[in-house]
Amino acid sequence: MLKLKRMKTNKEKAGAEKKSDIAVKFKPMTVATLKVARVSDFGAFLDAQTGDSSDDILLHKTQQTAEVKVGDVVTVFLYLDPKKRLTASMRVPKMREGQIARLKVINVTNDGAFLDVGAERGIFMPFAEMVGRPQVGNIVWAKLYTDKSGRLALSMKVADEIRRASKPAENVQRGDKIIGTIYNITEAGAFVFSEERYIVFIAQKEIPCAVKAGDVVEARVTFVREDGRLDASLRFAKENALQSDAEEILKFMRENGGTMPFNDKSAPEKIQAVFNISKAAFKRAVGHLFGKRLIEKVGDSWKIRSLDR
Repeated sequence: MLKLKRMKTNKEKAGAEKKSDIAVKFKPMTVATLKVARVSDFGAFLDAQTGDSSDDILLHKTQQTAEVKVGDVVTVFLYLDPKKRLTASMRVPKMREGQIARLKVINVTNDGAFLDVGAERGIFMPFAEMVGRPQVGNIVWAKLYTDKSGRLALSMKVADEIRRASKPAENVQRGDKIIGTIYNITEAGAFVFSEERYIVFIAQKEIPCAVKAGDVVEARVTFVREDGRLDASLRFAKENALQSDAEEILKFMRENGGTMPFNDKSAPEKIQAVFNISKAAFKRAVGHLFGKRLIEKVGDSWKIRSLDR
């Protein structure tokens, strides 16, 4: 006996279409403004606008920042609870879409990271939107945006936003110290957004140690451009760098039996690779150590005069 398939009524079709629309409208990791439909001992239920009270969204008492009553219209952050149910919280992001802020990384996965924006849950930053590989605890510049699926997301690619928020440097001179946060790193160097909202560029040759996006650095201004942007260096001024370079050379020698197979004829690339300084800086440091009678020449190499020093 053939079983006839029951055709859906127009009312059922309309209901299904309505629920489908709502499912698209209200999704996790979004902010929505909803009306309180009813309250209970453990929280309030927000009208999901499907016409079916079983679809209403729970706003638990622990997720309320102020008491609510039936009829109130509240702005909430939507997310999935451990049972994958759409849930609401009145702790919404403390930044608007399109804004940038320095945010803390609270979790890292194979697909990206989650950052704290002040909402009930961290907001996801996809792997493709990272600059470098931020780790838990790092604080980075990031912007809030809506991804293709309609969910809130974050990106560390903030160069355009920082350019618009920046201003030309005023009353800044060569040699001045400036403090800021690295927001981008390229093969050419690092870009810093200073506390005064100046854009500062630090060439790779002026970066003597490993840095990453999110690092707060103190740099020395080396050039003030006509457009008000700055060039800077993370190296000390020469008089301070001399002592620092000399100490690094002595440290290398102590760790290598008290000798160093580099001299005035060594290739600049090799010196740069080992000490991360120019050949000129290397020669100044070696001359300083020799003048202080801390090292002596032995053939084509240098030797510490006493390993006890």
